[in-house]
Amino acid sequence: MVESKFYKKKNQSNDSSNFKKYIKKITTKVLLTIIVTLVLLIGFKTNTDFKAMFNKYVYNTSLPFVDFKEVYDKYFLGKEKNEVEETFTEKLTYSDESLYEDGVKLTVSNNYLVPAIDSGIVVFIGDKDKYGKTVIIQQMNGVDVFYGNINSNVNMYDYIEKGSLIGESLDNTIYLAFQKEGNFVSYKDYLK
Repeated sequence: MVESKFYKKKNQSNDSSNFKKYIKKITTKVLLTIIVTLVLLIGFKTNTDFKAMFNKYVYNTSLPFVDFKEVYDKYFLGKEKNEVEETFTEKLTYSDESLYEDGVKLTVSNNYLVPAIDSGIVVFIGDKDKYGKTVIIQQMNGVDVFYGNINSNVNMYDYIEKGSLIGESLDNTIYLAFQKEGNFVSYKDYLK
């Protein structure tokens, strides 16, 4: 009987401690949201330069989702870095490369399983002129990589680890293009 009362008291103490931690987390998140909202409202109301700067960075600049991933995982999902278990980790292999439009055309084997060159977030899935079925991944370094002529295995806004499976080539060709801050850049800097 004595052990049972002690056990119940100990569990009640753990439950109330967990509940207090949960309430503290929720309160912190709500307060941070309120503070950010107030700062934005005050900035818009009092300063026209702030409004112009906000419009420039929000509406005219690409938002790098990957910059927020680690913070989001740590504080909102409770995951620490490198908790993801990888099942498909490959390097990009090809037999030939040649210039194509704004990037490079790679010769691969038929139905080649295309790995991600670097970690990032899927920001586009669909058809692109001259590239066919395309997946665009915004990498952690801010470079958008176009993977063309593939059937994708990913969804919009999925976080893709380096070497993870993106999709399968439609034939023996895939197209890659690299874009940074809206300008296409040389593939040689990123394809090694």
